Formats: sequence, C-alpha cells, structure tokens
Amino acid sequence: MAAATASADDQTTTITHRTVELSTGVRLHLAEAGPSSSAAPTVLLLHGFPELWYTWRHQMRALAAAGYRAVAPDLRGYGDSDAPAVADPGQYTALHVVGDLVALIDDVLGGEKKQVFVAAHDWGALIAWSLCLFRPDRVRALVALSVAYTPRSAARKPVDGLMALFGDDYYICRIQEPGETEAEFARLGTELVLKKFFSYRSPGPLLFPKSGWGSPDDEVPLPSWVTEEDLKYYTSKFEKTGFTGGLNYYRALNKTWELTSPWTLAKINVPVKFIIGDLDLTYHNPGIQDFIHKGGFKKFAPLLDDDIVVMKDVGHFINEEKPNEVSEHIINFIKKFS
Repeated sequence: MAAATASADDQTTTITHRTVELSTGVRLHLAEAGPSSSAAPTVLLLHGFPELWYTWRHQMRALAAAGYRAVAPDLRGYGDSDAPAVADPGQYTALHVVGDLVALIDDVLGGEKKQVFVAAHDWGALIAWSLCLFRPDRVRALVALSVAYTPRSAARKPVDGLMALFGDDYYICRIQEPGETEAEFARLGTELVLKKFFSYRSPGPLLFPKSGWGSPDDEVPLPSWVTEEDLKYYTSKFEKTGFTGGLNYYRALNKTWELTSPWTLAKINVPVKFIIGDLDLTYHNPGIQDFIHKGGFKKFAPLLDDDIVVMKDVGHFINEEKPNEVSEHIINFIKKFS
C-alpha cells in the first residue's frame, strides 16, 4: 500500500492508497487517512466533476486529526478506478454508482451492518442523495455541498427540462452527444479545461456554445486555492483517463430518471447538513433559493439541519476554496451522531 502526503504543505497526515475489487466487479481506488480499524467512525467522501479523491485532501487531514477514518474513492470512471463499459453511459446511472458504494461499505469498510457518515460535493452530492434514498440504513448522517436534494418529478425527464429552461448550449445538454465534449476538451487541452472549471465563478448558467468553449490560447489564471501542484495532479489523471467516465454521469441522467420511478417525490430520511457558496452556479438555478430557504427542501429532507450554511463570496468548489471552514462544519455536524 503506497503512502502519500495530502499536499505539499502538509507533511503530518499520511494518506494511504489502495485498489479494492468490489462485488459489483468494479475496482475502485481508495485514499484513506486516520484509524485503520473498521470499528472507527468512517466518513465516506464523494467527489464531483471534474474532480477526484484529491478534492477532499484537506478534509481528510482534518477528519483524521479528529479521530475519524476518512475514505475518499475515485468514483467509477475517474482517476485510478475502473471505467467499466465507458462507451455505454447506461453503466453510469445512480443505481450503478450507489451499487459500488454499498459494495464498498459491505466489502471493505465494515460489513453489512456498517453505517458511515458521508460528505459529498457536486456529482458526489447527487450520488449521496441517491445512496440515502435507496439505502438509508447505511448512512448515519450526510453533509452535502453545493447540490440540494430535489425529488424526482414524473413530469419531465431532467435533461429535457434543462434544455427547455436553458437551451441547447447549456453544458449538461451539450454533454449529451457522445464524443462532442471530449473533442472540444481535447482541442482546448486538459490543463486549460481544468483551469476554466476551477476558476468559474459566475452565478449564471454554464454554457458550452457550439462554436467552442473559447480558444486554446485563452489565459486563465488559477484561483488562489489551487496550486500548480494541485493542477498538475488533476491534469495528469485526466490526461491518462480522459473525461468520458465523468461525462457519462451527465449522459445517464435520463436513464436514472427512467429507472427510479418508484422513488417519485420520495423523502430523504437521514440527518443532513447543507453547505453552499453564494456564487455557486447551482445556487442561482431558477427557484432554488426559495426551495432551499422557504420550506421545500425541509419538506423532502425532514431531518435537514435548520442552520443551512451559505458562504459569502464563495464559488462552486467550496471544499477546496474554504477547506478549513468546510472541515469544521463537517466535524461539528457528524460528531452529534458519533
């Protein structure tokens, strides 16, 4: 099992790495910190797009110092984990990814009676909501970042609804055509694509115009919270794997909707803490602020903590932009249930 430090400025907390083969047949790369005993309280950390286990490096250090076992996988299709049937987005539905996580808990993290804490961001939050929906018995409490729970509606497929709301150039709609976004990202170069994502702070919708997402010669400065070393790590992994595995999560949105009709308007019956930045593009989707703050969110997640955290002047990648504050919120919440 190889060991690595969490980042260049942290030489005190060791993060270990291993690959585990799950009963789903998928091999996941895990980064772990803190007590190795399965009896230790475990926090499962789920990343989004375009991210990896690495997005949680700061929180892993803090959780380990607080006595928790922090486990951050590269989700299927990402990093050093398997990308099964990458040409088939249907293998990346919420059911498939949650299946991996339940198998991970069963096979690796403590057995069939094990409950874990979950902290999740972006796509990781969407998957975490599904984990809580499908298997609430496996989740002790959830801290969700950036993406609130919105129940499945029978009225319209999600991609169709987004297209009607934002148009064909909306990034999720543009991603649907296999190969098109990959070709655009290849034209721009992996490093520039990552810079564009990490530096995005507009509260408006993210658009991928058919004419292109800018020029390969665009000058995009790194935000202060991303170092050259961080960028090098992300770039090396996405240059190795490409982006298709992560893009398949978006391409499977309508398929997930088709498969989850039994959970239409279902509630989340797990204790939840929600944290978001006020510059996060997800916080400016039409109607979402009223839903979050005026009772809709609480209606469908009745165990939601009333103290919803909205961080001022913070964008989408909140756990990297404000690592100490997010770590403190996670620990203060989950210790209530430890």
